[in-house]
Amino acid sequence: MGAPVALTIAGSDSGGGAGIQADLKTFAALGVYGASVITALTAQNTKGVLAIHEVPAEFVTAQIEAVFSDFTIGAVKIGMLGNAAAIAAVAAGLARHRPRNVVLDPVLAATSGEKLLRADALDALRGLIGSANVLTPNLPEAAALLDLPQARDEGEMLKQAEKLLEFGADAVLIKGGHGSGPDSVDLLVEPAGYTRFSAPRLQTGDGHGTGCSLASAIAAGLAKGFLLGEAVGEAKTYVGAALAAADRLGAGTGRRPLHHFFRWW
Repeated sequence: MGAPVALTIAGSDSGGGAGIQADLKTFAALGVYGASVITALTAQNTKGVLAIHEVPAEFVTAQIEAVFSDFTIGAVKIGMLGNAAAIAAVAAGLARHRPRNVVLDPVLAATSGEKLLRADALDALRGLIGSANVLTPNLPEAAALLDLPQARDEGEMLKQAEKLLEFGADAVLIKGGHGSGPDSVDLLVEPAGYTRFSAPRLQTGDGHGTGCSLASAIAAGLAKGFLLGEAVGEAKTYVGAALAAADRLGAGTGRRPLHHFFRWW
C-alpha cells in the first residue's frame, strides 16, 4: 500500500531551517512521504533573508499538476506563497484536485522580520482560507488577517479565531508562541467549540521554522488518518521536542533551526 503522502506548497529556505526543507524533514521524521511545490526561492540562513526569487505562477501550476497526476495525496500543507498570482494558482489547483486535508499556514514574514508576502496579496490570501481544513496563524498573522491589534490574552485569541472561521476554514489553530507568560497556549477553534493546548514556554533562543514544522506535522498526522485534534496534539508534542533539542547550528542569534531528527541522532 505504501507510505502516506503529504504535499508541501511553500518557499525554499537555502539554510534548511524553514519552508520546504523543514516541511520535508518533518514529513520524513513522522513517517510520511513528502512531495513539494516550490513557490519561491529564498537566499536565507540563520541570520535572515537576503533575497527572494518568486516562481512564476504557471510553473507553480505545472508542479501541482505533476504531483497530483502521480500521487495519492493524503494532506496538503501550504506555507509561503509570496504574491497574488501564486495564490490564485494554488487556489485553482486545490479546486481541481480537491485534496481531503489542507493545512494553511498564513506566512506573512520570516522570524527575522523580512516580508514574505506582498502587501497587495493579503486579500488573495484571505480568499484562500475557505479552501483549508485548518488555518494555523500565529498572533501577528491573525491580527494582520483581521486588521486588528494583536491578541493580548486567551480571550482575545478566541475571539480572533472565531472571526477567522468566518473566512470559511473548518478550524483555526491560533498559536500563542508570540505571547507572554510561563506557558505557551494554542487554541484549536471549531464551530462547535475549542480545545486548549498548553505547554511550558521554552526559552531556548531557537525556533527558526517552528511554524512551518508545526503545520507540516499536522498535515502528516492528517495524511496518516488522524482526527484533527489528535493530529494537532501529536504535532505539538513533536515540535516541542524538536525545539528543545535544537542544534546550535549557524551564527544567527535567536533563530537557529529545530532538530527534526532528534529521535535518531
